Amino acid sequence: MEFSHISVLLNEAVTALNIKPNGIYIDGTTGGAGHSKEIAKRLTENGMLLALDRDPDAVEVAKNRLKGLNAKVFNLNFTDFNIALKEEGKLKFDGMLLDLGVSSYQLDNKDRGFSFHNDAPLDMRMSKSGVSAKDLVNNLSEEELAKIFFTYGEEKFSRKIAKEIVKKRPLNTTLELADVISQAVPAAAKRDGHPARRVFQALRIAVNGELDCVEKVIGEAFEKLNLGGRIAIITFHSLEDRIVKKKFAELCEGCTCPPDFPVCVCHKKPKAKLVSKKPILPTEEEIRVNPRSRSAKLRVLEKIAED
Repeated sequence: MEFSHISVLLNEAVTALNIKPNGIYIDGTTGGAGHSKEIAKRLTENGMLLALDRDPDAVEVAKNRLKGLNAKVFNLNFTDFNIALKEEGKLKFDGMLLDLGVSSYQLDNKDRGFSFHNDAPLDMRMSKSGVSAKDLVNNLSEEELAKIFFTYGEEKFSRKIAKEIVKKRPLNTTLELADVISQAVPAAAKRDGHPARRVFQALRIAVNGELDCVEKVIGEAFEKLNLGGRIAIITFHSLEDRIVKKKFAELCEGCTCPPDFPVCVCHKKPKAKLVSKKPILPTEEEIRVNPRSRSAKLRVLEKIAED
């Protein structure tokens, strides 16, 4: 299957990085290399793009699509960006882009087990290695499953679904799981879309440690970001967006003295500023062409002070 993925907020994200032709940039989720290619095209021979992806399929595609450009491709999780920097003899960089969530290729390739629309092995591993969704579904306790569904999927019927799964397991395929979820959810709740959507999202996040990765990378990347450099992150659901919004706000926070203090005694100054106070959203035209972009939000941070 060809690696097909429409890059969301393509022009907005690349523009937001404020690319310097001789700068060092990181695309931590290169996927089909849509964003990566546009970044690399703006670099001179002194600039460099480090394109990372944990999915080996994406890495092979990116290598081909970035040929002839000042780009190096790595089979790494974006939390391991320091490995790529070290290999290229770089200490710091000028911008990072993260396009979070699952790619169209991963969703549409039924063999990867991300979708409840086709029958496939219950997998969901972006890296094709480690613990799978099948492992979680068949080995975790009812309480542990319910917690995953509620925390990562905001599923209000999490306990009922977990109880039904434990009763019916072992479950080996996506449609087996989707059918069990459908049986556990009241008919009225199915009017808002497929009842498996939130559970599949929750399992995917748990399998790939997605939220932990986002929280970890922002702080570590900011330390290695050059002054004036930017971090741009595209999110697709509220859980990711809350983390990004909170971490960005912390870096932008200035004086924390009580308002009744006549002078500042904490001497805390903001390390960053938001490039746009509100998230950048896809246009109506982009949503029409690519409905999967509907929930996308782009937040951008610029470093304005060193520690």
